[in-house]
Amino acid sequence: MQLQESGEMYLETIYLLTSGGKSIRAIDVCEHMGYSKPSVSRAVSLLKSGGYLTVEVGGSLVLTEKGREKAEKTYRRHTVLTELFSLLGVSREVAAEDACKIEHHISDETMDALERHLEKYGK
Repeated sequence: MQLQESGEMYLETIYLLTSGGKSIRAIDVCEHMGYSKPSVSRAVSLLKSGGYLTVEVGGSLVLTEKGREKAEKTYRRHTVLTELFSLLGVSREVAAEDACKIEHHISDETMDALERHLEKYGK
């Protein structure tokens, strides 16, 4: 199953909300993302059928290894791009918004090069 941009956004959100071992349910995703319950329910169903997450008894959402890897990759892209844009003088808010748009479409090759550049010349 090839993930769409929205699927990556859901995984990234679940990843961030569950960081630190917190347990979350679909309603937490609804509230965080501002999406309706039916939209989140459909996304959870698709991510579950794609092997990206499981739903435990009681409704807790748990990323599978595959889901966690994809979420971490998406989040890492977001943080690297945000940092690079900020170093270029873009406001933190705009940098984060632009990173969110780009993180789903940039190639691995370009992302790797940007990450190496940030490690060499950033901070």
